[in-house]
Amino acid sequence: MGGDHGPSVTLPACRAFLDAHPLADLVLVGTEAALAPAAGWARCNRVVATEVVSMDDAVEVALRRKRDSSMRVAIAQLKADDNGHSAADACVSAGNTGALMAVARYVLKTFAGIDRPAIAALLPNARGGFTKVLDLGANVDCEAEHLLQFAVMGSALVSALDGNEDPSVGLLNIGEETIKGSETIKRAGELLRAAAAAGQINFHGNVEGNDIFKGTTDLVVCDGFVGNVALKTSEGLAGMLTQMIREEFSRTPLTRLAALVALPVLKRFKSRVDHRRYSGGALLGLRGLVFKAHGSSDAYAFGRALERAYDAARNRLLDRVHDRIRATLAAAPAGPDEPAAAHAA
Repeated sequence: MGGDHGPSVTLPACRAFLDAHPLADLVLVGTEAALAPAAGWARCNRVVATEVVSMDDAVEVALRRKRDSSMRVAIAQLKADDNGHSAADACVSAGNTGALMAVARYVLKTFAGIDRPAIAALLPNARGGFTKVLDLGANVDCEAEHLLQFAVMGSALVSALDGNEDPSVGLLNIGEETIKGSETIKRAGELLRAAAAAGQINFHGNVEGNDIFKGTTDLVVCDGFVGNVALKTSEGLAGMLTQMIREEFSRTPLTRLAALVALPVLKRFKSRVDHRRYSGGALLGLRGLVFKAHGSSDAYAFGRALERAYDAARNRLLDRVHDRIRATLAAAPAGPDEPAAAHAA
């Protein structure tokens, strides 16, 4: 039900996903009317919810007033019963980000040692691979201890996805020097260097915005405000490039010829920076796999988010991230929102 387009996008994406993955099952959650077109689909269960969280609903509305929302019911599918079985292995939503984070945290809870979940996603880099970045919008205001926890969770994600047991971590800042940045960033740098000295993470040091796309480090850590700005900036590249190509084709015959010669390269670049390919940010730190698709997702972008969630479930991402978090945070400083004893949990 979520996103700017709702079932007109999510249902075609789900149908295409089922056709492409004969071993996968889907649980569709929404209003009865919205689910009607999926009646009779094989390997698809429908769960009716009577309420919907809108894109502009306040977090309080989603948490306290809409207890039977499709968002909440979908997340609840991840909770295990008394026998340890759950109705679903991962949840994907294009809905209200703040509400999704709050409801997921309330329903699923966070791992011991993690104060706040964070959204992690992939951004293409010049090395031909991807830089993992978090947080991308879940936490606007962060303490230094939260950034340390993001580094631990992000390292676990890179390790699980890429098989890289010692991923490099960069702290996003206005310069590489340790004396630069806000007091929170300086303090985070101290914590990250201490964690690196203890062998808990592989901290590269401060990085700048262009380092994300250079691929300077495997992982870049920042607060949600800065991360979301970086994400939206990268998303604008593909749109700008498309407009440039159209403009050149509409000019003189000479510019049309030049554009035609460059078209294959431009198309490859456009494909590389197309944010729809990287749809599906993982909400790390939760006791369940939750993925956030962009609110403006089309069927292709939402389908990519489904693919990412499916791969994460098949590769036991949750267990692998949990194991890494537990091992690393056992000796890490307690966050500002919890006592130190919680790290032993």
